[in-house]
Amino acid sequence: MDFWVDVRRYVVLPLLLVAVCVSPSWATSHDDESSHGHSMAHQTAAKGKPSPDEAIKILQQGNKRFVTGESLHPHMDSARIIQAGREDQGDHAYATVITCSDSRVPVELIFDAGIMDIFVIRVAGNVVDVDEAGSIEYGLSHVNTPVLVVLGHTQCGAVTAVTAAMTGHGHALESNIPPLVDNIEPAVRKSLDDYPGAPTRDIIRFAIEENVWQGIRELFMRSPSTRELVKSGQAKVVGAIYNVGTGKVKWLPQDKTVAILNDVENDREKTKTPMSH
Repeated sequence: MDFWVDVRRYVVLPLLLVAVCVSPSWATSHDDESSHGHSMAHQTAAKGKPSPDEAIKILQQGNKRFVTGESLHPHMDSARIIQAGREDQGDHAYATVITCSDSRVPVELIFDAGIMDIFVIRVAGNVVDVDEAGSIEYGLSHVNTPVLVVLGHTQCGAVTAVTAAMTGHGHALESNIPPLVDNIEPAVRKSLDDYPGAPTRDIIRFAIEENVWQGIRELFMRSPSTRELVKSGQAKVVGAIYNVGTGKVKWLPQDKTVAILNDVENDREKTKTPMSH
């Protein structure tokens, strides 16, 4: 009998402790978790991660290596694959990136990153609708990344198609595409209003950047938890444009993100409840 007591003490209990420690779902599945408790959980889990500014610098340095042909291709070997099978991505990923589905935008490559480094969300036109906002919330609050990059790109087919449609040069689209890209329409409309008479190619260029700001605004409107993470300094949301012809990432001014957040805070239509029930 004493032997089996010792087994339970020295084998079973440690195994239970290990199971609890490595299970992210255990720590985040409480239905009655308050927004304050959620924030503290993020703070605890984020220990050991780079700060938001440090994470941005890591991305910038990675892109510089990619452009100059000096990529290190980190975390791409068999050891990292084995590690990924044993460990939680939330202990490693340092950025969430939402970008377009375009095959010319290989996210990990352009930031010289590897397995478990970036939580990637891809959708045509890098729009931020319900599914995308939920995926971003998961990346920021559960994978614990300190930065979100809303990454547009040059020659975006989705923005080009919407611009063509809104200037009378569109064509028929498959039934599920218009509801997908209608999020881009405000960006194109603003570009047309701001630059009346501009050539279509310029409107597309302006709209590609404006679409990044539109995505950031829609995220803040939909996601109270993201707003709180940014306001508390635990995370940053930044906009960027990837040039498919040069490989360079252009980083957009962060003060505009702050201005958008402040504007959303005063918007009565914003979502106010951070947690589902």
